[in-house]
Amino acid sequence: MKRRSAIIIGAGIVGLATARALASRGWQVRIFERNETAIGASIRNFGMIWPIGQATGPMYDRAMLSRRIWKAICTEAKIWHNESGSLHLAYHQDEMQVLEEYAQENGTRRDCSVLTANQAMQKSDAINPANLIGGLWSGEEMIIESRVAVQQVAAYLQQKYGIEFHFNTAIAQVEGNRVFSGKNSWQADEVFICSGADFETLYPEIFKETQITKCKLQMMRLVGQPDQWRIGPSLCGGLSLIHYPGFKSAPTLPALRERYEQQYAEYLKWGIHVMVSQNGEGELTVGDSHEYGLTHDPFDKAFIYDMILSYLKTFTRFKDETVLQTWQGIYPKMTNGEASFITEPESKVTVINGLGGNGMTLSFGLCEQYIQQKFDS
Repeated sequence: MKRRSAIIIGAGIVGLATARALASRGWQVRIFERNETAIGASIRNFGMIWPIGQATGPMYDRAMLSRRIWKAICTEAKIWHNESGSLHLAYHQDEMQVLEEYAQENGTRRDCSVLTANQAMQKSDAINPANLIGGLWSGEEMIIESRVAVQQVAAYLQQKYGIEFHFNTAIAQVEGNRVFSGKNSWQADEVFICSGADFETLYPEIFKETQITKCKLQMMRLVGQPDQWRIGPSLCGGLSLIHYPGFKSAPTLPALRERYEQQYAEYLKWGIHVMVSQNGEGELTVGDSHEYGLTHDPFDKAFIYDMILSYLKTFTRFKDETVLQTWQGIYPKMTNGEASFITEPESKVTVINGLGGNGMTLSFGLCEQYIQQKFDS
């Protein structure tokens, strides 16, 4: 029996997740990437697989499915990963109230619990103890180093499933199940467009009609910490509580947001919330900001980095705070509240897009669920 074939445009995390879901079902898969390697939003992030950010229900289940797939791949391919968990820290009573409400609702459904200040300090030496009230521990979050993990996953898929990669090959046109790059063309049973905002080039009318925008973020990396010092779990300040939908069920969250709107108006204007994760080399990834619009200033704003670092010091203390790198990333984001955008602009063509800043957390789960639903019937 002839194997079904697929062409995937984009070798970022969504393209790789789609490829895995298809190849594990016996499909013959080819991936086309315009660059020498994936250099977009898939490598410009914390490397966080972050179930705690998703609301309990289908999105949390999708995040946990992604985590299981990530764990299996990392284990088999010997990709560095750290099941570090996370700590959300409270320095005001209204922040602590939100964390307590979250734990009360989710404590029986998730691996999470409220900690006293002393208990939190035992989890991490990197916590600023001044005025600390307590925190929320979650054991479900995992860290990878996205700069190298995305390439390592590609190599793993190539070796395990024989997936064929065509790097430095920009697909400029799609006609049904045939794709074109200059004078060259390729054909498959199905075409999947997983190239982030680049689908604006291939289907400009659909992009224009879709409730989608682009988000620019600014992030930084601090140097590897001396003497192999580790911070333990990823650490989050209070501003993250109003950023992630996972905390929306807390009854007092609106009141906390109201305080932040007064105290941190400039932070909210630039979409800043602050988190830190640590990679295998001991470097600390810190961010981030969120600016929305279809066109973005290509130049970073120094004051945003200053604001991030200033807020970071309210809940952390490191051995070495030297900034090693700064960068920006841009990813597509739905404006209608949806967590993804999947459409079939023509027969045999599927666009998978719009995961916002949740690509690492949700892509493997989303693509596994979608491919299962579409082709396993």
